[in-house]
Amino acid sequence: MLVAMAQVNTTVGDFEGNFRKVMDYVERAAAGGADLVVFPEMCLCGYPPLDLLDYEPFVDENLKQVRRIQRAVPGGIGVVVGYMDRNRSQAGKSLLNVASLIADGELLHTQAKTLLPTYDVFDEARYFEPAAERKVVQLAGRRVGIAICEDLWWESEPQPGLRYPIDPVRELLDQGADLIIAPSASPFYAGKLRIRSALVRRIGRASGVPVVYTNLVGGNDNLIFDGRSLATAPDGSLICLAKAFEEDLVFVDTEASAEAIETGEDKYSEIEQALVLGLRDYLGKCGLKRVSLGLSGGIDSALVAALAVSAVGAENVTAFSMPSRYSSQGSRDDARELADRLGIRLVTVPIEGVFSSFLQALEPVLAGTEADVTEENIQARIRGTLLMAHSNKFATLLLATGNKSELATGYCTLYGDMNGGLAVIGDLLKTEVYELARRINRRAPMIPQAIIDKPPSAELRPDQTDQDSLPDYDTLDRVLGLYLLENLTLNEIVARGIDRDLAGRVLRMVGRAEYKRRQAPPVLKVSARAFGTGRRMPIARRIFEA
Repeated sequence: MLVAMAQVNTTVGDFEGNFRKVMDYVERAAAGGADLVVFPEMCLCGYPPLDLLDYEPFVDENLKQVRRIQRAVPGGIGVVVGYMDRNRSQAGKSLLNVASLIADGELLHTQAKTLLPTYDVFDEARYFEPAAERKVVQLAGRRVGIAICEDLWWESEPQPGLRYPIDPVRELLDQGADLIIAPSASPFYAGKLRIRSALVRRIGRASGVPVVYTNLVGGNDNLIFDGRSLATAPDGSLICLAKAFEEDLVFVDTEASAEAIETGEDKYSEIEQALVLGLRDYLGKCGLKRVSLGLSGGIDSALVAALAVSAVGAENVTAFSMPSRYSSQGSRDDARELADRLGIRLVTVPIEGVFSSFLQALEPVLAGTEADVTEENIQARIRGTLLMAHSNKFATLLLATGNKSELATGYCTLYGDMNGGLAVIGDLLKTEVYELARRINRRAPMIPQAIIDKPPSAELRPDQTDQDSLPDYDTLDRVLGLYLLENLTLNEIVARGIDRDLAGRVLRMVGRAEYKRRQAPPVLKVSARAFGTGRRMPIARRIFEA
């Protein structure tokens, strides 16, 4: 059987656009001689639709597209397409996450998803009822089993300690399935392809049947889908891998022998591609074309500016230099050089006069107190207000430039440098920011070396550096990695060789900053656990340090 993997980028709620895209790929697959073309999970309505599923017209429109496809599919090719269906039984949730096989004008088979993830960014059990049964279907002489995304993960532990009670793939194989089709919407994080491909290969080796796994591509809010659809031979070897972070149509002959291939992942290359795609799609799917940001002369804003140019082009990026009495000439010069190298517009708006007016207005309130973080934050909030004014007036998306280390510890100003519609590097630790900047510069010297070399500073008071308030970033990021990504407790972190007082201090900072993160813009997810829907902590709590 010749199977085409249609790796498409769909938009949540764009039923007409998604239908046209599906039919375009159906026609291309048919022209290429495919017997079957497989689309990603829930591609007709877009993934994830979240609480749009609570609206009956949304569900109705999605079902209407299925019937349109049924009438439009040409003869001689089968189509597996993902969408949502109503649960017609008398019990459970009202909706099902399904994939249907359509051929010759008929809807031949519908398989609902069995395993509904509720960990990390997922909340599918909130909306869907799991499949009551799993069945195979005949097509072109093959017995085809459909396992939707998470239905493959019985073979592994998608989250430590999680074991599902049902193995959907085994049930399909027990019924004689000789081909497993897996429509998927698997979000990206660095290293995900290695985990995903190992899982699919393990299923192939254990079953002796080929597996065709079609993954979604594109950005939807904070989630990025990397594509990289794949297929394995009956011996479990990887024989086909679609493009990364772009649409693709790949043909797989399930009968022919093929040479095994390797995935060849590079962490920072895939992170860069993911962030560029995530930013570009966030803009496009929200109906925006231009971005703006504050350019301080520091590493974070420099990296965001470089990524923005890659995503939307230099002509669509406006940067602002907003010096105060504490801004060094070196930082101003670095911001100008960066803008020149990137070819972006740089507007200078000094804030000294506004800052002085604020201090004068507050003098009766603050009289008799020493200057502290209050005055520092005023500067950041002035800048945030000016940036938002430009964003409002010219319909640009303001990009927040804070990194994960700052968001974690609260080393950021609410209603100041946290302003913006999207936190592009909010899931990168500071050490990762530096590494990605260096990687980009190896390809082309976009970021001045002075920005990479100088000690990081908010420049909100004389001779300030980040390490006045934070541990050195190598140590801080090690603690944050153990706590946020590996989910270790204080005692477990100390057992890894970290000083108890230092680790305790970092964990307290993370706990106290939760209220800030709750008000932060969406963070593009590129790690296994990002701030936002993937990590949900109470604000009002006692900081737990066991």
